[in-house]
Amino acid sequence: MVKIIPIGGLGEIGLNMMVVEHADTIFIIDAGLMFPEDYMLGVDYVIPDLRYIQENRNKVRGIVLTHAHEDHIGALPYLLRDVPAPVFGTPFTLGIVRHKLEEYELVKRVALHEVYPREHLKIGPFDVEFIRVNHSVVDGVGLAIRTPVGTIIHTGDFKITQPGQPGMHTDVGRFAYYGEKGVLALLSDSTNVEKEGYTISDQQIGETLHRISSQCKGRIIVALFASNITRIQQVVDIAEALGRKIIFNGRSIEVSVSIARQLGHLRVPEKMEIPIEQIDHYPESELMLVTTGSQGEPMSVLARIAAGTHRQIRIRPDDTIVLSSKFIPGNEKAIANIINNLYRSGANVIYEKISRIHVSGHAFREELKQMISLTRPEFFVPIHGEFRHLVLHARLAREMGIDRSRILLAQNGQVIEFGPKSARISEKVATGRLMVDGKGIGDVGRSVLKERRMLSEEGLVVLNMALDEETGIVVYGPEIVSKGFVFHTETGHLLEDAHCVVLEIVEDVPPETPNRAEVIRARVQSALRQYFFFTIGRRPVILPFIIEV
Repeated sequence: MVKIIPIGGLGEIGLNMMVVEHADTIFIIDAGLMFPEDYMLGVDYVIPDLRYIQENRNKVRGIVLTHAHEDHIGALPYLLRDVPAPVFGTPFTLGIVRHKLEEYELVKRVALHEVYPREHLKIGPFDVEFIRVNHSVVDGVGLAIRTPVGTIIHTGDFKITQPGQPGMHTDVGRFAYYGEKGVLALLSDSTNVEKEGYTISDQQIGETLHRISSQCKGRIIVALFASNITRIQQVVDIAEALGRKIIFNGRSIEVSVSIARQLGHLRVPEKMEIPIEQIDHYPESELMLVTTGSQGEPMSVLARIAAGTHRQIRIRPDDTIVLSSKFIPGNEKAIANIINNLYRSGANVIYEKISRIHVSGHAFREELKQMISLTRPEFFVPIHGEFRHLVLHARLAREMGIDRSRILLAQNGQVIEFGPKSARISEKVATGRLMVDGKGIGDVGRSVLKERRMLSEEGLVVLNMALDEETGIVVYGPEIVSKGFVFHTETGHLLEDAHCVVLEIVEDVPPETPNRAEVIRARVQSALRQYFFFTIGRRPVILPFIIEV
């Protein structure tokens, strides 16, 4: 049997990671992260629970990457620390990965192997062919995996509409080739299954951007995803046509641009690019900036521009800001704050809710149908999406004539077993989410998040007090300090009454009581909690520090 085990990405947007296993050989498809949800206070990002892979590290023969988005490569440094397997990907993908691994001081420990579309990769009993797909990042691929029981197609993230630049088309001919030969199973991207029709073309987006830019009198600042090289090329072409200089500002975008130029994916005319330090040397009508921050990231260039803290850029009345990207769920409030701040500074702001300036990199329903028609699989497995996306994609497959019994609606951790003419969901392995907080990995769990939420909502009260060990008399305090909790009320007696509550408990506990300080600590904590809730309806976190001297 060949096993497919989704470690992440089935039931959520992000965390894409999948194990392909046969006998003593495992290879891994992608290693992605996701950004924290609202309740994950203080968490930087989230990676999949890697326990199954760590327990089977001796079987891992390689890691195959489909493209360079964070939800597919972001967890790679954490995986490679424990499982130093060779990594395979297209040149641009590995260029981004190499830069990421340098930050984690892992690049010298890991072998990176470039594979081009239509090339084959041999991993144990598996033969893997890279098939070019059109996505919102260059060098994206799907995978045709020839296994001992049949061919499995993994689409990666894809769309089929015509790209805005050469070399980014989806190789429908190759998918059709495998459909003719016979496909055991299709694992297909479900992200945009709710969208009817086809994705619009990048050419239409370019025309909209050109029309907007040609009407601007001042500087144009375009914020987008650093990996969206197609959009960056469109902006460069527009700047060239309008006679504007181009500035790339932001670490991630400068890295992406550098790698894309080296590989020939991005063309910037000679002498057209200028450094940010020369921004004041040119008229405003001759400048176009490309930067990051379209998702409201707190330290991004756009966020600093909006807050007025960027060293070289101050918003001026004729400036036009274009946010050429989708609002990722969970980021709406941060993006709205930036837009509001930009408007307050006098800029004109263009974003997807008021103009069509972004196109998705994920297939709409008609394109998903086309992929099923091209590959004609015996079994169908929807992947990459929240659970409703997987269900809707399964229904779409039924509409395309695939029998219900041949559709496998799997979730993270469920083992999908394939035989020569069979497929089933069997046992489940341990999966989950690990939260990365600074340098800590997985040490922030539900209890810590609950405590953080309580601190953020209710505040903190700290009690400091010292007792004489022999007499039991209070020799210091009680000193009560609060953070995020207000002691001053209309009555004005809250603090004084809290002192009285503490002193009454001290008097009620005789000096000869065993572990007297511990007894007082427990009773004070309980009494103050009840007192604050009774008086003002709040439940602050109470930390009593009581010592005997």
